[in-house]
Amino acid sequence: MELVDGVYKIGGVKAVDLAAQFGTPLYVYDLEKMKNQYEKLERAFQGTKVSFKYACKALTNLNILKYFKDLGTGLDTVSIGEVQLGLQVGFDPKDIIYTPNSVSMSEIKEVVDLGVHINIDNISILEQFGHEYADSVPVCIRINPHIMAGEHSHISTGHIDSKFGISIHQMRHVERVIQTNNMKVIGLHMHTGSDILDIEVFLRAAEILFETAAMFKGLEYLDFGSGFKVGYKEDDVTTDLQELGQRLSKRFSEFCKEYGKELELWFEPGKFLVSEAGYFLSSVNVVKQTTATVFAGVDSGFNHLIRPMFYDAYHHIVNVSNPKGTPRIYTVVGYICESDTFAWDRKIGEIKEGDVLVFHNAGAYGFSMSSNYNSRFRPAEVAVHDNEAHLIRKRESLDDLTKNLVMAEFEVLT
Repeated sequence: MELVDGVYKIGGVKAVDLAAQFGTPLYVYDLEKMKNQYEKLERAFQGTKVSFKYACKALTNLNILKYFKDLGTGLDTVSIGEVQLGLQVGFDPKDIIYTPNSVSMSEIKEVVDLGVHINIDNISILEQFGHEYADSVPVCIRINPHIMAGEHSHISTGHIDSKFGISIHQMRHVERVIQTNNMKVIGLHMHTGSDILDIEVFLRAAEILFETAAMFKGLEYLDFGSGFKVGYKEDDVTTDLQELGQRLSKRFSEFCKEYGKELELWFEPGKFLVSEAGYFLSSVNVVKQTTATVFAGVDSGFNHLIRPMFYDAYHHIVNVSNPKGTPRIYTVVGYICESDTFAWDRKIGEIKEGDVLVFHNAGAYGFSMSSNYNSRFRPAEVAVHDNEAHLIRKRESLDDLTKNLVMAEFEVLT
C-alpha cells in the first residue's frame, strides 16, 4: 500500500474506494506484489535447478492458485482438499507435492490415485505405504533435523518436540522399512519452520539433509521447505535471500557432484509470496474511552483475522480515512464476544467512527483461517491487478451458514 498525493492506494486503487465498493470487512490482494516476491526467489537462486511450490494453505482462493500456476510455480499441499483445488485450476499432478500430517491411510490412498508426489512424515504410515505399494509408487520422506530455525516456537517445525517429520535418529529404522518393502524413495524433505533469521542455522540443517540424502541412491530432488521471513514492522529484519541463495546454491551444487547426480532443489514458500500482498480492511463501529484505554472497535474480530490472538502476530494498522491525522494511541478490538484484541496501545492517525482501518500483512493465514464464530459471515475477497479491482469471493450470507444444516424433528419430553 502506498501513500500517493495524500491518498492510500492498494495496487493503484484507493483503499477507501475499495471499502466503499465492496464493503467491509474485506480482504484485498495486490497481485503485482505476489509476482514481485516470486521474482525475488527466482533471482536469489538463479543458475540452480530449482522449483518453487506455493504452500497454498496460506491462501487457497482458486484465483490465487491459478495466478501462481500461470507464474510458473508448483503447489505444496497438506490435504486432499488442497490437492483437488490445485488440480481444479490446472496444476499438473507432477507439480504438486502432498505433505500431510496425522492423516489416515485412506486419505493418502485417495491422493495416490490423483498422481501427485507423496511426502511421508512418520514411520507408521511409511510401513503401511510400503505394504500397500512397495516400489510401484515413489515417495518423498520428511525428516526432522532437530533444529529450531524460526524465531518463535509455535511456528518452528524442525525442533525435537515437533510433531512434524521423522527424526534423523530414526533413519536406520527408515532404511529397514524401505529395504524390506523394496520402496522407491525419490525425494527428501525438511521444513525447519517460519521466519528464518539466522542463515547459519538453516545451512546447518541443510548439511543434515545432505548427510541423510547420501543414504538414498535414487533421489530426484531435495525439498528444503521454506520459512523465508517477511517484514511486519518498519525496518524489520528479514531473511537475506541473496546471501542464502548464493551460499545454499553453491553447497547444493557441491553435494550433487558428491552424490553423482544433478538433483532438483525444491522450496515451498507460502507466507513469503502472499503475506505482504494482502490487506484487511475494516470499518470502525465505535470509539470507546474508558478510564484507562481508548478502544477502536471494528466490524470484525478473530473470526476473520486470528493471527494476532493465535500467534501474537503484529499487523501494522493504518487509518486510510485520515492519512494526515494526528497520531493517537488506540487499542483496536473486534466485535466478537471474546477478548479479540488486534493491537494494544498502537499509534494510529486519529480515528472517528466510520473510518476505515487497513491491516498490513494479511495475505497469509488470514481468510484461510477465518471462521463463522458468533454466526458472523466471512468477508469478501478482492484481487487488484493492473489498477483494477476484481471480486474473487463474494461475502457470505445467512444461506452460507445454514446450507448444510439438516433440521430434524425431536420429541420434547416434558
